[in-house]
Amino acid sequence: MKKVIITSAMAALLLAGCSAENGAAPESESPPASTAPASSAPASSAEPTKTAEPTKSAEPTKAVAAKTEAPKATEKSVPREYKAALKSAESYAEIMHMSKADIFEQLTSEYGGKFPKEAAQYAIDTIVWDWKENALQTAKSYAETMNMSDSEIYDQLISEYGAKFTKEEAQYAIDHLE
Repeated sequence: MKKVIITSAMAALLLAGCSAENGAAPESESPPASTAPASSAPASSAEPTKTAEPTKSAEPTKAVAAKTEAPKATEKSVPREYKAALKSAESYAEIMHMSKADIFEQLTSEYGGKFPKEAAQYAIDTIVWDWKENALQTAKSYAETMNMSDSEIYDQLISEYGAKFTKEEAQYAIDHLE
């Protein structure tokens, strides 16, 4: 419970700062339009394939991430709330290096985005990201700030109470820690 509240507060501060830097006013959150039960939790241990061109950026996290592009024919048919969930998911992935499962939980949490599960699932299914790199960045943070062993970092990365990365993503992170 504390993790979700802290994560939500950190994300809100970071997102407000990003919006202010871009000259945009922070968007206010509204309660979900739908309270219908959701279909399923994120079913995503498979890696998404990148479809966007690699960017030539000096910033490592932006170079790792590709812009998500929705098909132009259906772009107008995607509900506003789904698009907002996708933008939030991209922010959580880029700024906080979260896993797919952790992002889904944050998006649907009553202490987080409060998005309907369908909107959160759309975001998870649509986002194009390097999840292994996010696992590595999270592992580096654990190693530097908490002085954890590789075994302890791995356990934290895959824990349902921790970062919720897949075993493959966690192993990649451990293999690439310096």
